[in-house]
Amino acid sequence: MSLSYDPFKLEPRLFDPALVDAETRSINAAIVERLNEVADQWSLPPAEVRAARAAGLGAFPAPVLSPRARTLDIPGPDGKVPLRIFEPQDANGQPVSPRGAFLHIHGGGWTFGTADGQDPRLERLADRLGVVVVSVEYRLAPENPYPAGPDDCEAAALWFINEGASRFGVDKLFIGGESGGAHLALVTLLRLRDKHNLRPFHAAVLMAGCFDLALTPSVRRWGDEKLVLNTRDIEKFVECFIGDADPAPADISPLNADLRDLPPVHLSVGTLDPLLDDTLFLHARWVAARNQAELAVWPGGAHVFIAFGGNLADKALSRAEDFLARFL
Repeated sequence: MSLSYDPFKLEPRLFDPALVDAETRSINAAIVERLNEVADQWSLPPAEVRAARAAGLGAFPAPVLSPRARTLDIPGPDGKVPLRIFEPQDANGQPVSPRGAFLHIHGGGWTFGTADGQDPRLERLADRLGVVVVSVEYRLAPENPYPAGPDDCEAAALWFINEGASRFGVDKLFIGGESGGAHLALVTLLRLRDKHNLRPFHAAVLMAGCFDLALTPSVRRWGDEKLVLNTRDIEKFVECFIGDADPAPADISPLNADLRDLPPVHLSVGTLDPLLDDTLFLHARWVAARNQAELAVWPGGAHVFIAFGGNLADKALSRAEDFLARFL
């Protein structure tokens, strides 16, 4: 079968298991096998899980740190907020003048993950589009629960659109993230609009986000299979992030927000992601709010499958890059 995607149309065949290619099946099987061999992450202190992830234990490959990245601390609401910065280079490794800048917010269920956990993907984005990429090292739960992470991302965005834009000499600004980072990117867009009357971003990329912390049907119905994460994992991540707070407010569950006057968005998710409904529902609400939205649904893609390499990951990343390139 050949794949084609209409940004405003879902095709039933995308969800046919027969459409999942052999490489993607193999990647998914390896993820499940690895996770079945390691300790339950919820039986360990968060610091130990973070250390294990940094060593490549668990579902995700060990981070590959870029010698190109530089760090910068900016003032935050409760101390400094570190930023990890990638400037674009040409094919010969020479610096090029940036055409824009992308504010990246990493995933990890608001509890794990780091700004240096996806350096190769951020280098790729910088070089393919010719943009400066700035990744936010926000405070993590449960040590720093809501609203610490969103507050840090808001502070980073305000720096990015003011001092950062002038520092890099650009006026085309973008924002995005994956998983919990996609949630925080959307919360940041809403805070800028509602608290500061700012709409500075030309486009956004939200990949495999969790947008309803009361949990969508696909999360509740997923069950125990540990393909990156399962129902219990998402429940635990939400508990770490907000405790017993009401998940309904839009600053916590941005699917509930007024979504008017937001930038064009590229939404990407795999069909084997427990958070599938979050993206499908957000796409519908984005369009209903009279915003531009492009939807890419990837057959057999696990949660944040872009982290595991392979042809499907390359296609998904390329599609997001092509989307952003339209606005440069």
